[in-house]
Amino acid sequence: MKQFILAAGAILWRKNEDKYTEVALIHRPKYDDWSFPKGKAEVGESLIACAFREVFEETGIESEFGAFLGQVEYQTVDGLKQVSYWSAKALSNKAFTPNSEVDEIKWIALTKVREFLTLETDKKILDKFMKIKFDTKPFILLRHAKAITRDEWQGDDDDRPLDALGQNQSKRLLSIYQVFNLQQIHTSDAVRCYDTVDPIAKGLGIKLEVTGKLSESSYKKDKEKAIDYAKELIKDDQRILLCSHNPILPKLLNKLTKKSDLEADDEKLFPGDSWVIHRIGKDVVQIDRLDSPIS
Repeated sequence: MKQFILAAGAILWRKNEDKYTEVALIHRPKYDDWSFPKGKAEVGESLIACAFREVFEETGIESEFGAFLGQVEYQTVDGLKQVSYWSAKALSNKAFTPNSEVDEIKWIALTKVREFLTLETDKKILDKFMKIKFDTKPFILLRHAKAITRDEWQGDDDDRPLDALGQNQSKRLLSIYQVFNLQQIHTSDAVRCYDTVDPIAKGLGIKLEVTGKLSESSYKKDKEKAIDYAKELIKDDQRILLCSHNPILPKLLNKLTKKSDLEADDEKLFPGDSWVIHRIGKDVVQIDRLDSPIS
């Protein structure tokens, strides 16, 4: 019986000494083709985490992920394969060591990449990559993981903790958000928010910035506090994650992106979901949505 195969990869790029963009292509001896690094997702693995892992496993190069590029589908002997792609900036320049899947890497000038690609589906993803501004920094709006319901909790709402599902979600968020090479993480002081991002901060070695201005209780009293906090934060030319609550995050998204013509996919986030605002300076160039690793 044929399967539906989920896979993910990235267009890995860098600037050369002359500041021109180059893209890494891999040669797979099994297929004798030139393509972008990619591979099958493991059971329960999010697609962006899969792409990040595959880039490192196949190239040995550490990377920093940017905008989502889309998906392609094609038939294989095992079934229909769907591959999701992101842009990824190379962070290291170590010498390549051949492995069981890849025996050679070439860095090709962006204008010449199409000539080397074997698969037509790779050419479609390249076309999308060439149309976007890919040297971006993320500003991530993350909703806390699933919490115990208000009906189940007798104490202060700010102290309401994650439930069993939410605890599992929080443990798996690091594999998703490490791909962005984050520099700052800010969170509401509500327990459910703090416990959502604390594993990410610890895993990345980043100091967790905790503030009441992003809490739901504060927002009910003064909506401008959270908005002003986020507006000041986005002025920093850094890679930032902000964790807060559902009533607040759609408002922040609207305020932070209103000067662009872009719209997010949905009006609200489910627990553990996020919007990733990709920006260059003050300009918002793309908004992606990342789903919770478990729902």
